[in-house]
This record gives sequence, structure tokens and C-alpha cells, in this order.
Amino acid sequence: MNIVKFSIIGLITFILIITNLVLGFGLLAILNIPRAFFPSNSLKIYLAKLSNKIGDITVYGCKKIMYVMHQDSIKVFDDKNFEKNSWYMAMSNHQSWADIFILLAVANNRLPLLKFFMKKELIWIPFVFLANKTLNMPFVNRHSKKDLDKNPNLRFEDYENTLKACKRFQRAPSTIFSYAEGTRNTEEKHLEQKSPYKNLLKPRIGGMATALSAMPNIETLVDYSLIYKSKKRGAWAFLCGEMKDVKVLVKSHPIPNNLKSKNYSNDEQYRIDFKNWIENIWEEKDKEMEKLKY
Repeated sequence: MNIVKFSIIGLITFILIITNLVLGFGLLAILNIPRAFFPSNSLKIYLAKLSNKIGDITVYGCKKIMYVMHQDSIKVFDDKNFEKNSWYMAMSNHQSWADIFILLAVANNRLPLLKFFMKKELIWIPFVFLANKTLNMPFVNRHSKKDLDKNPNLRFEDYENTLKACKRFQRAPSTIFSYAEGTRNTEEKHLEQKSPYKNLLKPRIGGMATALSAMPNIETLVDYSLIYKSKKRGAWAFLCGEMKDVKVLVKSHPIPNNLKSKNYSNDEQYRIDFKNWIENIWEEKDKEMEKLKY
């Protein structure tokens, strides 16, 4: 009986979310058509602000769908007040396809719209493609250390691409978001990496450090920690509500002055300082996640 019940919940949730996304991104696509014909900077700024508002409304729709279908089962530990007219950088641990919906729901109407760095391999997905074109969410190439050692120019190319993307973020208040681990955390990856953390993979800081060097007006890093009750991590498990019980810890960290207005591509000391700063946060984050486990 439970299987039938969960399957019905999953199917209805899927249909409602897809409908909401089609309506939201359809409207975004139509509104952004003038950008192709009138490359005015003032028009781009206006459309960026309007697109963010529509993005927020679309996220709000997804949040309400989750609350109705899965009940209001997200527990948020957050006593911070954020400004919707400021720019932020945000990061999180990464365990599941569901993370993006949980994060968007928690941040909705608390922070400016989250702008995710997305893998270029996902460009074929319609909603991902439209997020890039209408909400300025950038695509990034994930190069391994081996690739970078073989071809150091790849680091410079990624740096330039990130700078171009971040310039578009200046048009309207945004929250630049990155999964610091760079991939989903699984038992296999944790063992393979020999991670020193109980609940996390090692952080990869290149994307965030580059974004910060391009956005000197960012004053705060917002760190999200997601702790699920269920061991399941699949998309269908999320839609069926089997992953509905989740705790989210939200912490804010002021950006140290020595990390502002630096160049990640050629400043070795900046790379070292940024790495040390994130690893200190990561160490504390790991301990707090351990305490919040179900």
C-alpha cells in the first residue's frame, strides 16, 4: 500500500513541478527575447532584475508544491538576517539531485535568487539551458588536477569564462552558488578520496575563489549544510517524499579583507589563503553536521 501511495505522490509532484517550471521558464524566455535585438545596457539591467523576480516566483511555486505534497518537513537552523538588495556568495555540501530544490526553497525570499555554476555537460537539459540564457547561470568546465597539470592554460580559460559570467551578475543582486565539493558525496567517492572529514568530501575552491576575485562587492559567504534523515538519494525518492525530512544549517561568514580584489589565476598566496579559509570552515561544518544527524 505504501508503494502505491508514494508512487502517486511522486507522479503528482513531478507533474506539478514540471508544469511550474514550464510556466516560469516559458515566461522568462519570452521576456528575454528583446535582449537579442536591443543590446542596450539599461535594458539588460532591467531584464535581469525582472528575470530574478520571475525566478523567485517560480521557486516559490516549487516550494509550495513541496510543502503541500511532502508536508512542511524542512527544519532550518538560521538566525541570520540577509539583505535582498546585496550580493552574496553561497556554498553547500552535495549529496543528491534533490539538493537544488531544498536549497532554493530555503533561500527563497531570504536571499537574492541563487545562481548556480552548472556543468557544461548538462546544457542539453531544456531548463538548464534556459537558466543559462535567461537567469545568467554560467556553465563551467570541470577539469581534473591531472588535466590542469597537463595543460595549465585550461585554468586561465576557466578563469576568463568565470569573469565574463560574473560581470553579468553585477546587473542585479544575486547569490553566486557553488557546490564546494564539486561532485555528489557518496561512500565510494569518500573512500576513494580518503577524505579527512566524516560527512564531507574535500572542498574544491577554484570556482568560488575566481568568482570572488571578479565580484569585489561581495561581503559575505553563506554556507548551507544539508542533513537528510533517509539514506536514499535518488530523484524518484525525492519526488515520492521519501527524502522530505531534512535539516538545513545556515551559517554566514564575513569575507576577510585579505581575500578581496585578488586574481586567482596568478596570485599563489591568494589561492593558499582562500584554501585555508574554506578548509577551516569545512572542519567546523563537519562537526556541526555530525551533531545534527537524525
